[in-house]
Amino acid sequence: MTMQILQRNTLPLGGFAGIKEHRLLVDHRIGGKDNTWDGLGNFVYLADARYQPNGESKMHSHKEIDVISVIVDGRVDHEGSMKHGQSLIANQAQAQRAGGEGFSHNEINPDNKKNRMLQLWVLPEKKGEPASYKFYDLKKNQLTRIYGGSKAQDVTLDSHTIIEVGLLAAKQTLSRTGDILFYLIKGNGHINGKNIQEGDLVRDDSLEFEAVDDSQLVLITTET
Repeated sequence: MTMQILQRNTLPLGGFAGIKEHRLLVDHRIGGKDNTWDGLGNFVYLADARYQPNGESKMHSHKEIDVISVIVDGRVDHEGSMKHGQSLIANQAQAQRAGGEGFSHNEINPDNKKNRMLQLWVLPEKKGEPASYKFYDLKKNQLTRIYGGSKAQDVTLDSHTIIEVGLLAAKQTLSRTGDILFYLIKGNGHINGKNIQEGDLVRDDSLEFEAVDDSQLVLITTET
């Protein structure tokens, strides 16, 4: 496979309610068009969002979708039918399984300045699961698996599609084989000999990454 790179800032800025976002990936399975990327495995959606000061998504519902949120800058207050009152700060994440039961939620920026959050959606492998919630503190200088693995102990994570978030220091490296999607949330680096920067979404069938400076990334792979 020839490496493909999609740059966030070449895409239109959309959004809804109190959110402005770039949608880098919208799979055909959830209504994506020919000018949007398809996902990998059951991963179907990636948006890089900034909430306006005191902005919110407004209460809305999900069913039969797994919704993963990674807080990049600032804070998010979570309210709804699961974990009402949960607050998340930068370098924390949550994974919500809507299942057949479904859930309703609202995500709020409580501050007078913009924040930043990455949102990812994954189709569940089994329908009719109960709704569930999982919270994560991201670990420095390594990858934190926040979704996936067929032998996962938590139902929120049970999938052959794997999502990991990395907080890597300058000069740290990362290697993977097999089909990958890689999004550089913050920082600069080299992938397979090419320079990449914040906002680059990369698709390839192998990965050799070196961080040029402190970097944050999300890596999507599949388990056979």
